[in-house]
Amino acid sequence: MPAIGPDFISLQVSDLDASQRFYEHYLGLVRSPAGPPHAVVFDTAPIAFALRDIVPGTDLASAAHPGMGAAIWLRATDVQDVHDALAADGHEIVAAPIDGPFGRTFTFADPDGYRITLHDKA
Repeated sequence: MPAIGPDFISLQVSDLDASQRFYEHYLGLVRSPAGPPHAVVFDTAPIAFALRDIVPGTDLASAAHPGMGAAIWLRATDVQDVHDALAADGHEIVAAPIDGPFGRTFTFADPDGYRITLHDKA
């Protein structure tokens, strides 16, 4: 049977509580009641998005930034407002906002350095 498509995205993070607060504060994500104690699963659709403690043997610092080579895009409303809040608070903006085929788009680094792209057009 063939795979249907992506169904779950999880990032390993160095400080679960701090990362949870970051994603809740800046992106407005809401924690789902589902999930094990070592993870935070957010109530996102159509694909579940989660943060989890680092798996033993994983070294996030071994690359220039974690997730190198993977593209993580999240659709959001008020993309410019998210950008402005992140920039005002001194968070790294990797690519400035542009208007393109996916609407208003920009990329930022989360607390662990994952590159996350926000866009506002489906």
